[in-house]
Amino acid sequence: MSVSLRVKREDRVSKYIKDKVREGQTLHFTLIDPAKLPDLSSAEKIADALVAAGTDCFMIGGSLGVSERDVDEIAIKLKKFGIPIIAFPGNISGLSKYVDAVLFMSLLNSEDPYYIVGAQVAGAVVVARYGIEALPTGYIVVGYGGTAGYVGRARPIPYEKHEIVVAYALAAYMLGMNYIYLEAGSGAPKPVPLESVKLVKAAVPDAILIVGGGIRDPDTATQLAQAGADVIVTGNIVEDSLEKAVSIVRAVKSVRKSS
Repeated sequence: MSVSLRVKREDRVSKYIKDKVREGQTLHFTLIDPAKLPDLSSAEKIADALVAAGTDCFMIGGSLGVSERDVDEIAIKLKKFGIPIIAFPGNISGLSKYVDAVLFMSLLNSEDPYYIVGAQVAGAVVVARYGIEALPTGYIVVGYGGTAGYVGRARPIPYEKHEIVVAYALAAYMLGMNYIYLEAGSGAPKPVPLESVKLVKAAVPDAILIVGGGIRDPDTATQLAQAGADVIVTGNIVEDSLEKAVSIVRAVKSVRKSS
């Protein structure tokens, strides 16, 4: 097998994210799940409203029913908005040559080696061939877990076990993962606890801390950002209420931190 390795650990999207964090900004990522859209053309309407509100990146992906063709079509439509497009793959079928980067995730608390490293081995060849920027990410499922936790065969960390979340985050960072993603799961009844966010950020201050799942209102998003999240991700609310999604983006972007 001959593969031209063009993936870099530091590149345009990573610099874009880290520069904003160094400036004291909190970032907002809009997650678009092709399987949950009424039709792929609706992605443009969502994108238009959220870019105007200040969202920093688009993520495209989901845990079930997402094909490479779906990601291709949405990525092509979103290019015109001029902000980075990041693949959020539930499996190797979620990769696309049209994205700018990929959250190259290891589901650290999965009980299935496939989701810890197997899918990554298969996907690495595709990422390299397409020349996609890889963002090495430790993906940690907390509490409810949702579809991502179920499909990924995760053993979700109980909401109150903050020390276990910190231990996983430390392990991820020590393994060279510069991005830590705490995931409560799509449609979670409540988000990742503020205490877990505070403790993880204190333990790995140089990592980019991403928090998603169960975020349905501006106050929750603001509290998570103030607790230490560098990036807030919303997905389900985008599909349920575009107006609420816009208000969350604006709340996140109003949170400034000391740089």
